[in-house]
Amino acid sequence: MSDATMNIAPPAPSASDCLKFYGLWIVAAAALLILPKIFSSGGSLTTFSLIGISIIFSLSYNILLGQTGMLSFGHAVYYGLGGFLAIHAINIIAKNKFAIPLPLVPLIGGAAGLIFAMLLGWVSTKRSGTAFAMISLGLAELVASSALILRTFFGGEAGVSANRTKVFRLFDWSFGPQIQIYYLVAGWTLIAVIAMYALTRTPLGRMCNAVRDNPERVQFVGYDPHVIRYIAFCFSGFFAGIAGALAAINFEIANSAYLGAVQSGTVLFATYIGGVGFFIGPIVGAIFVTLLSLGLSDLTQVWQLYFGLIFIAVVMFAPGGLTGLLMMHWPLIKAGTIGRVLPGYLIAFIPTLAMLVGFILSVEVIVFHMVHAGGDSHIKAFGIPFDAENRAVWAIAAVLLFAGALVARKTWKMIAARWDDALTEARAKGVAA
Repeated sequence: MSDATMNIAPPAPSASDCLKFYGLWIVAAAALLILPKIFSSGGSLTTFSLIGISIIFSLSYNILLGQTGMLSFGHAVYYGLGGFLAIHAINIIAKNKFAIPLPLVPLIGGAAGLIFAMLLGWVSTKRSGTAFAMISLGLAELVASSALILRTFFGGEAGVSANRTKVFRLFDWSFGPQIQIYYLVAGWTLIAVIAMYALTRTPLGRMCNAVRDNPERVQFVGYDPHVIRYIAFCFSGFFAGIAGALAAINFEIANSAYLGAVQSGTVLFATYIGGVGFFIGPIVGAIFVTLLSLGLSDLTQVWQLYFGLIFIAVVMFAPGGLTGLLMMHWPLIKAGTIGRVLPGYLIAFIPTLAMLVGFILSVEVIVFHMVHAGGDSHIKAFGIPFDAENRAVWAIAAVLLFAGALVARKTWKMIAARWDDALTEARAKGVAA
């Protein structure tokens, strides 16, 4: 390339682009401030706090999976260690009356996640792909088993508890009421999301994408993929530690569950279901998975089964996640051809719903006969009572499942044809898919 070509600066963003960019964050901050005014119950505030923690955790995991292409089965290690260090920090601060307010404690959790990521990451990131996944799984099991052995630090099965109200007060806030914890979590969520988004816009973020897509070419341009993976791993551990510290502050306890495989699996589910190809994907996934886990547990005893089935369905039929499904429609919306597809969705809704009802009814009946055989057959699932021993229930489930699947299959073929027509028309109008 000539010197003249290399010295050409990228075009500066326009005033409207800057207004949209900063306006988006201002609207997000305003929404976080207004949200507890609309939903003021204790349960709602707790749910919002859990969603905020899950968003930070999922976005930190997306630095590995979505940005750098590293599938980790042990990301809960840095989440959990950040939580334990935060709990111990709260106890030390309260005992020695240090002038350190509670809003700064998540930084201690972040520092813990960063330090352990630095210690464990150099070996872990030497390889990518399956090798990295297996190493992360081994380290996760090692740390999780240590939590039950090193009782002095981890507290055994009971864990370590703390009283967050004993910490130095800031603006006379005791952080006892849930509304104060909500604003603490919301503030850190906004800061962490902005920081992780900014990271994706840096040269490091671009090189992480390059390592994900083609590590050999990264070596050709003079960068070491191992070093880039390691730096991304450290950033991921830092933000995971912040999420773990916020969880410890919210619950005032840290136990071995913070380090377990369930925690690592949950963040994987949230990130993938939301969509790893988009920055907003883990945010959508964290909201969806948190609400789903809280809602399904009240509707059915086998909510974990549905949780896994939803993940399998997303992997098979929507590998781009929920965000990918939504973004597929954006070209049609821009071209004004979305109207060709929407009627098909309405037509397919009824048979698809019938198929799902039949499937859920079949699952509930089968689970009853496998787990609760001989007990009271009058059960309740998703708010609907029915008799699991009644053969009519079996017949209804079978008819809804198979007939609904047959009709739904035909309607979705019709939608596919309409989709192709709408996309072709959008391309003819100059809108890229």
